[in-house]
Amino acid sequence: MLLDVLDVTKTYRGGVRANDGISLGVDAGEVFGLLGPNGAGKTTLVHQVLGQLVPDSGTIEIEGSDVVADPALARQLCSFQPQAAAPVEGLSPRQAIDIVGRIRGGARDDVRREAVRLLDALDMTSIADRPVPLSGGLARLTGFCMAAVVPGRLVILDEPTNDVDPLRRRALWQLIRDLADGGAAVLLVTHNVLEAERCVDRLAIIGDGRLLATGTPAALKSGLGAPLRLECTLESPEPPDLPTWLTVVGMNGRRLIAHVQLSDVNETMAWATAAQDARVLAEFALTPASLEDVYAAWIKPEGVAA
Repeated sequence: MLLDVLDVTKTYRGGVRANDGISLGVDAGEVFGLLGPNGAGKTTLVHQVLGQLVPDSGTIEIEGSDVVADPALARQLCSFQPQAAAPVEGLSPRQAIDIVGRIRGGARDDVRREAVRLLDALDMTSIADRPVPLSGGLARLTGFCMAAVVPGRLVILDEPTNDVDPLRRRALWQLIRDLADGGAAVLLVTHNVLEAERCVDRLAIIGDGRLLATGTPAALKSGLGAPLRLECTLESPEPPDLPTWLTVVGMNGRRLIAHVQLSDVNETMAWATAAQDARVLAEFALTPASLEDVYAAWIKPEGVAA
């Protein structure tokens, strides 16, 4: 593995254990998703990988080097997009990207050429040379370009899609995939479960500072024991009488989600169709289980481990 995290623990003053024996690995050429609610310990772990925090115990290695003992090496090997927007006041996006690329050792022409590619892919060419205040989404995209223009061996992206509009978000996911395909290891920190599913090769779910589950999306979904999900919109906020074979996993207003076994598909379709005809359901859809279902199985709504 390019990144090896072994049994890392970090406790803050007051006894808050942000990381509790976390172990994971990220290989070159893969996008590894780190999923969890706010306060789960994701950002604390990232800061330790970057050498900005020292763990109480455990080891962190990048390409076999101990970055806890040599935090400066971590900053050489990693490029990082923080959760906060990049401070680019007074600079145009192109200038900010160019400065970071040169600081990271990129040749001038190579940095400029890559900046053009990134800005064009994200539909930012028209504002690339304007040193004006950026919207939240454009500031996030500029921060991504600053991390990606001369990527480190490990690229860490902390909530890269926050505030980004849907069309640019789609392009951003492709650029994240391109980083891994180019040989980098990508550690993607997010709580946007549905979108992460398009991009990640493997993932870990963290809650209350603990590693709850890890694996490929397919393996984690198969572990649910229910390969299908029924998503319904109710005509009334009052929940209807449900068949005993449905396992309800979510109810939010008039939106109901249940898991369905393959053996119960015909009965489920017949029940849902009849409920729609009786105006109990406004609409329904039966689809394969998603990472959202995996996430919901491990994380309670209030954000603590199930």
